[in-house]
Amino acid sequence: MKLYIVRHGETDWNKERRIQGQADIPLNGFGRHLAEETGKGLSDIAFDICISSPLSRAVETAELILGGKDTPVAKDSRITEMAFGIWEGGCCSKEGWNLPQEFRDFFEAPERYRAPEGGEDFYMVRNRLEDFLEEICEKESWKDKNILITTHGAALCGLLNIIKGKAMSEYWGEGVHKNCAVTEVEVTGGVPVILSENRAYYKDDVKAW
Repeated sequence: MKLYIVRHGETDWNKERRIQGQADIPLNGFGRHLAEETGKGLSDIAFDICISSPLSRAVETAELILGGKDTPVAKDSRITEMAFGIWEGGCCSKEGWNLPQEFRDFFEAPERYRAPEGGEDFYMVRNRLEDFLEEICEKESWKDKNILITTHGAALCGLLNIIKGKAMSEYWGEGVHKNCAVTEVEVTGGVPVILSENRAYYKDDVKAW
């Protein structure tokens, strides 16, 4: 089994460094361009199925990568983005920061991060991601399939944190992936192994988070 895990394309809130969480913010024009270029880069892959977060920015990214192919797209809320509750829409850029100081633990100490009202902490997110990954990897009928997975920045880092067996304090690993960057994972005997990480198939200059 091969998993191709992709962070969604750019949105206006990404560009403004606003916290999206589970707010359903659509792709912008550049985000659609990145997804289309990624689709060209993956055009030789015959995807058997796609699993997407139900948020529109992830679903549209999947559809643009697939480019009209008849690959079925299933939506799974377990790979939706981390919920930030009352903090969604806040800005975390250095110049426009308008979030509480305790939000800094989100980046600097995920193991200590406390969820705001209506939000999730990292342990809650990792629990649902573990459930998702275990189900996919143990699905015998998919052992020879190529699977496209479209998700989000924090959720994708969580999946990689699980695969690598790292501590919660190392949740971010090499950092949030670029929009539409691809991570390839091979699953053999139910065990996932990362083959490549955060690969961009476009030539555009995209700043990392």
